Amino acid sequence: MTALLCPMQHPIPAAAGIGLRAPHIQRVLAERPPVPWFEVHSENYFAAGGAMHVALARIRIDYQLSFHGVGLSLGSADELDIDHLSALRGLVERYDPALISDHICWGAIDGTHLNDLLPLPYTEEALALMVSRIGQVQDALGREFLVENVSSYLNFQGAEMPEWTFVDELVRRSGCGLLLDVNNVYVNSVNHGFDPQTYLRAMPHASVREIHLAGFTRKTNLAAPLLIDTHSRPVSDEVWSLYDAALELCGAQPTLIEWDQDIPDLEVLLAEAARAEERLHAGLAALA
Repeated sequence: MTALLCPMQHPIPAAAGIGLRAPHIQRVLAERPPVPWFEVHSENYFAAGGAMHVALARIRIDYQLSFHGVGLSLGSADELDIDHLSALRGLVERYDPALISDHICWGAIDGTHLNDLLPLPYTEEALALMVSRIGQVQDALGREFLVENVSSYLNFQGAEMPEWTFVDELVRRSGCGLLLDVNNVYVNSVNHGFDPQTYLRAMPHASVREIHLAGFTRKTNLAAPLLIDTHSRPVSDEVWSLYDAALELCGAQPTLIEWDQDIPDLEVLLAEAARAEERLHAGLAALA
């Protein structure tokens, strides 16, 4: 049964990686920068061949990979897209990534993809659906699968539990791992007016396998505070502080610097990763 899957003994160290994005691929191939691992967006490699696969195969020789998806739409009322899952399974078999993940969300209905990661209503019905879907994915992959908490800007009426309880119960009932996005915790805490520390304390800390950090955009001149999870700038001081708290609770975990819009030079990403490394090393030293 899926719930009995053992956590993956992943070889990715408790170190800071960056996203492997198109503007940097040629430099990575030519220079082999000192990055412990790269995140790859799974759907970008669903085609059977081409230059991107040639490059990724070469990079995979020297680097561990984390495959991060955005298109499974696990919480949709539609049936799970078996073709999508089959393509993901083929990609996993081809490259043997250390970690595989997608989001606690929905993004498609009646076969139409909405190009967004939309939040779920935090109800027992939605929870049961997500547990079933994660079971399908883990059974198909034969591997532990990670789910990530998403940013949101509206709440559904009729919620039966807070977001953090939903995430905790989902991970516990499904037996999956958690990709803890610290930036999304902070964004939602501002947008919805809760204490982000409460969220972190409620997480299933032993199930955290990876952490995400990113930059947000703050909207101004509005009637209420609003942060948008844009992945378009450096990690904020508030998120760095929350990351320190997450490390105390979850221990040192592989940590990704996400930057998907207005992508800067590679040196900027490496500098952000170095800041995360400093905190990871400080956390490891405190435990020694």
